[in-house]
Amino acid sequence: MTFKNKHTLIILGILTVSLSACINQKYTGPVANANHLYRDQTSTDTTTIAQLPWKNLFTDPILQSLIETGLAQNLDLKQAIERIKIADASLQQSRSALFPSLQGDLSVTDAKQSRAALNFPPGININLETQTYRAQLSTSWEADIWGKLSSAKRSAYASLLQSDAAKRAVQTQLIANIANTYYNLLALDKQLEITLQTIKSRRTNVETMKALKDAAKVTGAAVVQSEANLYAAEVSLPDLKKSIRENENALSVLLANAPSAVNRSSIDQQVPFKELSIGVSAQLLQNRPDVQAAEFAFRASFENTKVAKSYFYPALTLTASGGLSTLQLKDFFSQSVFYNLVGGLTQPIFARGQNKARLKTAQAQQQIAFYAFQQTLLMSGSEVSNALYAYQTAAEKQETRAKQIASLTKAVDFTQELLRYSSATNYTDVLTSEQSLLSAQLSGVGDQLQQLQAIVNLYRSLGGGWK
Repeated sequence: MTFKNKHTLIILGILTVSLSACINQKYTGPVANANHLYRDQTSTDTTTIAQLPWKNLFTDPILQSLIETGLAQNLDLKQAIERIKIADASLQQSRSALFPSLQGDLSVTDAKQSRAALNFPPGININLETQTYRAQLSTSWEADIWGKLSSAKRSAYASLLQSDAAKRAVQTQLIANIANTYYNLLALDKQLEITLQTIKSRRTNVETMKALKDAAKVTGAAVVQSEANLYAAEVSLPDLKKSIRENENALSVLLANAPSAVNRSSIDQQVPFKELSIGVSAQLLQNRPDVQAAEFAFRASFENTKVAKSYFYPALTLTASGGLSTLQLKDFFSQSVFYNLVGGLTQPIFARGQNKARLKTAQAQQQIAFYAFQQTLLMSGSEVSNALYAYQTAAEKQETRAKQIASLTKAVDFTQELLRYSSATNYTDVLTSEQSLLSAQLSGVGDQLQQLQAIVNLYRSLGGGWK
């Protein structure tokens, strides 16, 4: 080999390595600031309830049983598992592309040619019919010079990890939905109980008003007002019962059951979890499955961009075939061996803009995946901040609400006593105090519900429930 040829080969080698390095860039994760995503939180303590198993957070045995049923039967979760299987199959297919293909072919061919086409003189008898017996194996292999096949494999692997993270996100959301719906049912039960007690009390008030009217201490207007007050409580019963049934049906669907009644305890038996450690926001990258899924989606799009770039460079393909071929079946295994080996280098020259369009599309999809990752991370921080603040405000309201209910209870007792034994008040005062008491009692249940659901939402937003 001459010096000139050696020099040319060296240049070509360096050029090939340079181009390959240009395409096969090493993956680096999306750059996003994951610090200080929790509003008004500056703690550096990394302890977080996201690390807790869900059974440690939800201690109600009935709720635990419902969650276990949901994890075993929920149809959204089952669909997520099937999507993992699809992603795994795609990964196996992309891995197989790195190896040579192999296929077998067994054929018998009958052929007859035209005498006119062969221009034989008349009277010459030649057999124009032939049979060819052929058995062959053929293989093809594309050399992964530019890393196209390897990038496709890594993209498939990232998609598999994304599907697995998405499944875990479904699981955390499922646990939260079951718990929130369960607590909502308990709150509705308590509101129904309060309303029924109020109705019972107001029926007694109606009888009392009638007796006071007979004693000429109140007018007929007071009796009518007491009856209207009773009806105002009774008319809320159908809506409460409707809400209870709808929540029972919704919970049944989460458990993949037909709509039915749901066994449950009471809201008064619930003990809110107190140690609500949230850690630091950077931990969302490891704890939130949806954040992980968004990062894997970006990784898959990064590899797809590399695949799109590789289409601009030549592809080296090796094909080979060999076997047995004969015109006589009796000679099939003698002197009938054939083979061929072909190496091809294909360089795209004009592809009607397909390669450019493919690359632009891949780059845009990668940018979209990056923005989606950023948005998911920001939303995660917002959800944690909202849930934590909801818990804090619920705790504050409960303390004040207890004082309000106590004061209104005394007000109802005082106005009723005054109405019975003096003329210092009228039934309008009793009516106002009773309505305010019922509203405060129902709101008090809402405060309890807000606190319980804030704990659930904080746990989910931190990424708890899948470990």
